[in-house]
Amino acid sequence: MLAIFDVEGVLLDAEFLPILAEKVNRQDEIWEITRKGIEGVINWEDGLKKRIDLLRGIDFDTCKEVSDSLKIMTGAKEACHALKSAGWKIMAVSGGFTIMTDRLRKELDLDYVYSNELIFKNGKLDGVKIHVDSDKAKSAIIKIKEWKEEKKNIVVVVDGANDVKLFDICGLGVAFRAQDVVKDLATVTLEEKDLSKLIDIINKHYGLQIQLQTIA
Repeated sequence: MLAIFDVEGVLLDAEFLPILAEKVNRQDEIWEITRKGIEGVINWEDGLKKRIDLLRGIDFDTCKEVSDSLKIMTGAKEACHALKSAGWKIMAVSGGFTIMTDRLRKELDLDYVYSNELIFKNGKLDGVKIHVDSDKAKSAIIKIKEWKEEKKNIVVVVDGANDVKLFDICGLGVAFRAQDVVKDLATVTLEEKDLSKLIDIINKHYGLQIQLQTIA
């Protein structure tokens, strides 16, 4: 069994670039492009490059400081711990960056993470290396084949238009506090801002009895 999560807005209760943009007073421009990308109004890859161009020159320490300050979503630790204890694998597929996901991988004990990479030159933000584009399924499929996971045993939890192709490769698609376009394509929606509620959804769908435990 495999659970695949988006990161920003799902495993993390924040969007990295808009918060980083506040450091150089460009948050309105960045939010506008971010929103259009999430809603599927503009080409996601073009939007990402445009946002990075607007933030070029910010120093690495500031990027790291913002990244480390991003709050993990309510219930994410409990949900991931419960799934891992039940023998599941957990993957994250993010349009965000390794500077965020490396920490998340350790804290949530994720089995694998696909994400993009910020490029720094002389300690300053200079560009982005895109490994994950708007077809996140392309990335996920690599590990799914390696792990020999069946479609019916895959759960996907996402919130944005750039995530929906992941629904094509899963048996249970969960729209977590998501855009309408995502809700329309999902098997089920979860509006409550608490990822631990995902365990009830999984138990009901698969007839399982995965237990949640309180995590300090």
